[in-house]
Amino acid sequence: MPIKNLNQLIPNDLPPHVLNLNSEKEYFFILTRKQFSVRFAFAMTINKSQEQTLSKVGVDLTTPVFSYEQLYVTFSHVKSPDCQFVKTESDKAKNIVYSELFIA
Repeated sequence: MPIKNLNQLIPNDLPPHVLNLNSEKEYFFILTRKQFSVRFAFAMTINKSQEQTLSKVGVDLTTPVFSYEQLYVTFSHVKSPDCQFVKTESDKAKNIVYSELFIA
């Protein structure tokens, strides 16, 4: 089987790898793999974070939050403004108001 075909095989128990064959050395193959460092993170809802001071906060605003109070809670419990990270599709936040709640 040519080397090209061996590198295309993906065994279930091995991470992504490159197989190098050399029949002139003591070991016929050398297996090398790419390793990506993983940093664990903790996720919580805005309501669960209300009574906590956090060192870093990332907020996904691609879907709007329920009310502007949630944004206040999110950004007011971070130690430094430099540690606030926001993912958004635009530079504006939408204030959602359900007018049905105010009809008496």
